Amino acid sequence: MSLERPDTTDDAALERTPDELEELLGDLVVKRDDHLNAPGFVIRPDTVQETLSTLKEQAGYDHLSVVSAQEYENRYESIYHLKKFDDPTQEVSVVVPADKDDPVSESAEPVFRTADWHEREAYDLIGVEYDDHPDLRRILLPETWQGHPLSMDYDKDRPQIATLPEHANPLQEHHKDSESDTMFLNIGPHHPATHGVLHLKTTLDGEQVVDVEPDIGYLHRCEEQMAQAGTYRHQIMPYPDRWDYISAGLLNEWAYARAAEDLAEIEVPEYAQVIRTMGAEMCRIAAHMLALATFALDVNGDFTATFMYAINDRERVQDLLEDLTGQRLMFNYFRLGGVVWDLPEPREEFFSKTRDFLDQLPESVEEYHNLVTSNEIFQMRTIDTGILPPEVAKNYGATGPVARGSGVDYDLRRDDPYGYYDELDWDVVTEDGCDNFSRLLVRMREVEESAKIIEQCVDLLEDWPEEERNIQANVPRTLRPDDDAEIYRAVEAAKGELGIYIRSDGTDKPARFKIRSPCFSNLQTLPEMANGEYIPDVIAALGSLDIVLGEVDR
Repeated sequence: MSLERPDTTDDAALERTPDELEELLGDLVVKRDDHLNAPGFVIRPDTVQETLSTLKEQAGYDHLSVVSAQEYENRYESIYHLKKFDDPTQEVSVVVPADKDDPVSESAEPVFRTADWHEREAYDLIGVEYDDHPDLRRILLPETWQGHPLSMDYDKDRPQIATLPEHANPLQEHHKDSESDTMFLNIGPHHPATHGVLHLKTTLDGEQVVDVEPDIGYLHRCEEQMAQAGTYRHQIMPYPDRWDYISAGLLNEWAYARAAEDLAEIEVPEYAQVIRTMGAEMCRIAAHMLALATFALDVNGDFTATFMYAINDRERVQDLLEDLTGQRLMFNYFRLGGVVWDLPEPREEFFSKTRDFLDQLPESVEEYHNLVTSNEIFQMRTIDTGILPPEVAKNYGATGPVARGSGVDYDLRRDDPYGYYDELDWDVVTEDGCDNFSRLLVRMREVEESAKIIEQCVDLLEDWPEEERNIQANVPRTLRPDDDAEIYRAVEAAKGELGIYIRSDGTDKPARFKIRSPCFSNLQTLPEMANGEYIPDVIAALGSLDIVLGEVDR
């Protein structure tokens, strides 16, 4: 079964000790700065590209998970969190301090394309500037915004003026003239096919897309800042439900729980891990059902059949989650060290209801294949459109079904095990088509794998001795992790790698809280998939990414 990865003989895939990595980097390393999850190396701000290229090409660190940045009393700092797609347990942090009075650092974008948006966000919110960046401008806030909201001297009371500048066509002086078919087209931000408040600035040459630029930030809700104002133990956990607010609540909660539990060295009881795993896979099914429903609506306008059928199955999952957590969307069910309460009583009724849903699911999936994947119109719209080659997907940091639909065999549930996943029998799903159709197939097949996981969890929970049903570890009322401890932890959410970076300062609140959204990185791939295609193909490609803007903008 695919829980065991194939052996690799590539030297770059071999695990190196921190000392060996330091020897490889040589004079590029200024000093060591070990984080809880990975060795950290401090480098000069003018050696970012050389350092990252060495780690990528010679040591195999080909996945830039996230770029986090922050301001200290005496410096600014950018941190590049690197992993390997072949083995994400091999991690390294590259720490880049920048001068307090002139915070300039070399851009990582020429090495990792995904650094484009991450560095723009760091510039926008914190004020670090990146040399050689191809398009260093604000990404979440308007260009006219004054100051950087996460900088230490930011004046929150300063009046702001947000203008609405006229859009300029990047190819022609006018939007259209008598000698050219070039035209500028706005798609969104208020359109159902944009899956939230997303603005696509699209340039057409005739009927073909020459360029498309996702314009985000309309929904920015300061989730990271609010988490930094909350206590680890009690006040942060309600926020994750609201990132991917549609259906990934427990998956989001797990991302924060995993980071905070590792930071505070909290060991979760085995029984609670099984409950977490079951609930997380219910959320994955609910998320994929919505992705299927909206994708069919985007591509062939199928509201009456596919959309309503998929929403009906999603509602059945939501019923189970409501029984388990007491809530339908904003669950707030996980606690650091476990879950808030045990399974609903009578347990037999909950197990029976869950098994009834699992029993009818194969027939539903077969019906979706008849309605969708066997539909000739749907096939014409999705096969060989929205092409995303595997190496391009990796370069952009794409994860989840978007990457696995391009044949990238990467799933944190197997590759960086947590919860109870490594004790269960299930398969990682990949497709090699690299197109819109493949990404849908991955999600539909993953629904079946999630059902297998849930069924095994139910079997375990049914037979669990009553006296050993421990739902929470003994966690102190107030958590104060060590001063200046740093950690990055991630889980496999429905849309990909959802990670949390935390830096502690010895208090009961994080000094820095950074969310690595899978939607944020996945959305960057849209121009690669859309350029050269037609407008309907752009809509199909966007739908195949399955983004939620609440998680993109955070």
